[in-house]
Amino acid sequence: MISVQEQDFDLAGEYSYLRESAGNAGAIVTFTGLVREFYEADAEQPVQRLFLEHYPGMTEKALDDIVSQAASRWDLQASRVIHRIGNLRPGDQIVFVGTASTHRHHAFSAAEFIMDYLKSRAPFWKKQHSADQVRWVESRTLDVDALKRWS
Repeated sequence: MISVQEQDFDLAGEYSYLRESAGNAGAIVTFTGLVREFYEADAEQPVQRLFLEHYPGMTEKALDDIVSQAASRWDLQASRVIHRIGNLRPGDQIVFVGTASTHRHHAFSAAEFIMDYLKSRAPFWKKQHSADQVRWVESRTLDVDALKRWS
């Protein structure tokens, strides 16, 4: 199940959802991404807020496709992806990826795959606001390079 939403999410509730949905899981892996105060190592000013935009319909289809690809590669019993949009502040939860499988290897690999594809292929646009600058956040080479291991 995937969600694109403005409201925050409850980690315990999402874990419970995975545990109930997976039935006889041997492993549940969760990842929670947070808004960072500094996006670049040499940044002089902290991020005051991050605004995330998306294209409704297109974004959900892309997320469904990413999760379907993961399910076709690994034996998943359940998965959950939440990506927040709108105005977020440093420290806010921005993304949740959860996978459940009978074996830990499948759950870990699928969660990493989903997260790598979310960072590089999901249609979200981020605008970073600092004290005296507003700029769009561009894809990092590191994130694009992470996809190569899944080819």
